Amino acid sequence: MSADLHAPLGQSRKDRGARRRIPLGSLAGWLVAIGLLGLSSYSTFMPLPLTALYMTDQPETADTMPADASASKPGAGGGMEASRPRSGANVERTVTEDGSVVTKYSPKARDGKGPALISTQDVGQDPRMASLPDENLLEDTPEGRIPVVGPDGLRPVDLYARPWSGARGTRIAIVVGGIGLSQTGSQKAVRELPPEVTLAFASTGNSLTRWMQEARRKGHEVLLQVPFEPIDYPANDPGRGTLLIGKSADENLKNLHQAMARMTNYTGIMNYMGGRFLADGEALEPVMRDIGKRGLLFLDDGSTARSLSGDFAKAIGMPQAYGNLLLDGQLDRRAILDKLDELERIARRSGGAIGTASAFDETILAIREWAKEASGRGIEIVGVSAFATEGE
Repeated sequence: MSADLHAPLGQSRKDRGARRRIPLGSLAGWLVAIGLLGLSSYSTFMPLPLTALYMTDQPETADTMPADASASKPGAGGGMEASRPRSGANVERTVTEDGSVVTKYSPKARDGKGPALISTQDVGQDPRMASLPDENLLEDTPEGRIPVVGPDGLRPVDLYARPWSGARGTRIAIVVGGIGLSQTGSQKAVRELPPEVTLAFASTGNSLTRWMQEARRKGHEVLLQVPFEPIDYPANDPGRGTLLIGKSADENLKNLHQAMARMTNYTGIMNYMGGRFLADGEALEPVMRDIGKRGLLFLDDGSTARSLSGDFAKAIGMPQAYGNLLLDGQLDRRAILDKLDELERIARRSGGAIGTASAFDETILAIREWAKEASGRGIEIVGVSAFATEGE
């Protein structure tokens, strides 16, 4: 007890029986620290299942890598290899006595490797890949890389075709040729014509790959125009690499392959001139057979009534079509519009028609104008392959 009698009573006393209170915040902090320390120690000696799961995705070492690992590369399906409906099929091709080619597909036994991601799109490319060639549809030759039927039977005419509705209404294909001969004309055609119009690239032109890639990205189906000997050759010379009746089959095939190697992603070959060559069976047959076996179509522009291309195509069993009408024989916008109207009348009578033209300013302007109103009249503009493969 204090000896100071003047101090207020009770101020100097210490309550010895009172308990020391610990703040709640400090207590919670200590508990959290102890818990984290315990969890850390446990995970060090006993890995969690989540850690073990991630460890299984680590790259395999050389000792644990399976022997066939290269065959199990992940594809577009997250580990499943992408394939087409006929991938892995047995493909048998038989040439009959009359020269026709019969192709037979039969399924192979499953290899038991599990599920496969199968693309059901047999006609047309993925638009994002339309400017790139399918490596399986190219063959290396002394003249360059040229089209060929794929190991599963897929043809360039099917893969590079422009898809269409399949409706049996009034269909029209418009083919504008001469792309590559004039840079300004090529640019105007590729960038201004509707994507439903088929573009034919001259094998003697320039910057073909550049224009082809732009055209494919926009949605155009494309052909390759190859020069054939006209009636009045050599006074009228179509240009270098012309196929001539006076040359051997080997020489003509070499020129054909050199033309084919100029670009990729085309559905077929279209003649440039050729009144004499197309009427000569001996010269034409090996050319048509080569085009057919490569899975390409042949578009005959219809400029000569003596052409034998249809006869050979039927015998070989290859896709082929004829042009019904030249649209720009007269370079005048009004005259071209009149021809387009005539083409429409032909199509309404027969269900479909093909018009051909060249990449002139007047032609491009008239086709653009006519195409804007065509769908409103119940007309579908399709790629030329829709006619060539019809009935196969």
